[in-house]
Amino acid sequence: MRTAIYLLAVLLVFGVSLAKLRATFARPDARNHSDAGSGRPELEYLKAVNSVAPPRDAQLLFLLMAEYSNANRQGEGAEFFSARLKEFGPRLTDVQKALYLSAIGLLRAQHASSVSLLYRIGYVKDTIAILDQAKQLSGGQVFVVNWIAGVVYTELPGFFHQRKAAQDGLVWCVENADKAPHAGWLREVYYHLGKLALADGDQAKAQDYLRRSGYRAFDHPITLITPFSEEVASGHTFSPRHIAEIIPGRVYALSGFEFTEYYFVVSDDRRELIGIDAGTRPDSAKVAYEALRAYAPGLPELTTIFVTHSHWDHIGGHTYFRALNPRLRFYARSNYAEEIAHDLSQPGVFDKQFFGEAFSMENVRSFKPDVTIDRRNELKIGGTRIELIPVEGGETHDAMFINLPDQGVMFVGDFIMPYLGAPFVAEGDLQGLLDAIDIVVEKNPRYLLHGHQPLTQNFNSASLLAHLKTDLVWLREQVLTAISRGDERGAIYQANLIPPGLLNDQPDIYQPYLILREHVIDRLYDQNVGYWQPNLQGLEHLTRADHAELMVDYLGVSERQLVKAVERLTADGKYELAASLLESAGDRFDGSSSVASAKRLVYLKLMEKHQNTDPFKFIIYSGKIGEQTPQMTAPK
Repeated sequence: MRTAIYLLAVLLVFGVSLAKLRATFARPDARNHSDAGSGRPELEYLKAVNSVAPPRDAQLLFLLMAEYSNANRQGEGAEFFSARLKEFGPRLTDVQKALYLSAIGLLRAQHASSVSLLYRIGYVKDTIAILDQAKQLSGGQVFVVNWIAGVVYTELPGFFHQRKAAQDGLVWCVENADKAPHAGWLREVYYHLGKLALADGDQAKAQDYLRRSGYRAFDHPITLITPFSEEVASGHTFSPRHIAEIIPGRVYALSGFEFTEYYFVVSDDRRELIGIDAGTRPDSAKVAYEALRAYAPGLPELTTIFVTHSHWDHIGGHTYFRALNPRLRFYARSNYAEEIAHDLSQPGVFDKQFFGEAFSMENVRSFKPDVTIDRRNELKIGGTRIELIPVEGGETHDAMFINLPDQGVMFVGDFIMPYLGAPFVAEGDLQGLLDAIDIVVEKNPRYLLHGHQPLTQNFNSASLLAHLKTDLVWLREQVLTAISRGDERGAIYQANLIPPGLLNDQPDIYQPYLILREHVIDRLYDQNVGYWQPNLQGLEHLTRADHAELMVDYLGVSERQLVKAVERLTADGKYELAASLLESAGDRFDGSSSVASAKRLVYLKLMEKHQNTDPFKFIIYSGKIGEQTPQMTAPK
């Protein structure tokens, strides 16, 4: 009898503990998602990619794992990866097997609270064995494997005796931060070390770890492993701060100092420094440039800056650089003013969310280059041969490639920014993007350097872009055909359009195509459909207040009913629909703490969903709830 009571108590406590683990990554299942339609074309796409063969890039495996987790379909995800491990097993290295086992273990741990009480202890013991096997196969030296084990073990009740294993795994991650995919993975490490310290009663240590994680409290309901950061003062950054020497002593790349990248080139005669783009704000330009000078104190004077295009984040810091040297010369396209006019016409609500509180549109308005370019030019600066190549897309019509043929380096700005122009501005040119790809392929540079770190990471070679062009041409044809037969934009996106041959022949294109697909659909739809749309949107002019009136005054939706509906949608992973419902309520329930709590969770889950693939959505969803995600840095 005592044994039975003890086991029941363990099961009940364990259910609570696993619920906490699920809250770390997801909400409890509300129904069997495998029986429901996906509603997630990105998940279906990643399933297709991971079904063809073991991915060359393990990130594709973990992107799918994260999709299953965020969608609250952990049981289905564990089954999918178990089947792939069995299918691909003979071809896998031990490390690859460890990665599959880790993904399975994490998803099983999140799913455990949905397992009946009778079988739960055995289920979790099997999950622990899976994670232990992963650690053995990896030799204990793979960051992601140790990270997953440490996070899962932290959440287990003491009954399973995994506290020391959790502590050891997380400490190993801190000590081996250089092995992490990027510093953003440390956020959860610090958070879970803080939870262990809290359980030990060490409040001071717990709070220190919490501060390092960037979270506000020990009840954070999502997992963030993104390199993105979002802060009120500085705006968005795409990566941790880092200075890299693309060509040692000659070409420097500065990432994470603000919204955009900074590049500097030392001329052949080493007497001049050449900049590529001028950043977003004078203050961030100053911080970045002084960091470079501290990193490489012998650099020559800055004499020239080439502007890849005249968006806010590439010219906004120009006054700082002008003040450094009155002889400094800026080069930009001759139609730069047209692009600045686009910048000035955008809805002002987005400025500071993207670029920080110190951003001023006046720094964009006042930009004027010294030299304008309207055709291909070749010049020499300090002995360095430079080709200036105007292009007409895909982000802006004032784009310019800066090619250093002798160094094999090409600076391409944001020509392949996935949004094809800022999503809130009427711009973007897909054909211009395709034509610009031809130029990159013709020049075939050794180093292809973009205006933002994720672009450089994902669109990193001429050969990749050549293959991608074929897929984008196919996608354009499919979208235009769908538009002509009256399909809604959402229906086109839900169709999960995958080019023929991509899955079998082009593994390097898997992620770049996924990143682009949604926004190519968006831009083409916007450019080819009038203000009256096939689903009758645009015929009438209803506001949020009208929708709130319908929902509250006519349908009689109460605060309690609204919260309950949002909670159900959230449990089903339908975060966009939940957000739409909340927006439809307008400000009718602004004073409600329960509505505010539900709203916060929805937008946090949307941040979590897009944290590795869509930085602009991450910014917008962060702004909806005033959420800050401080930049992470590796321990020194």
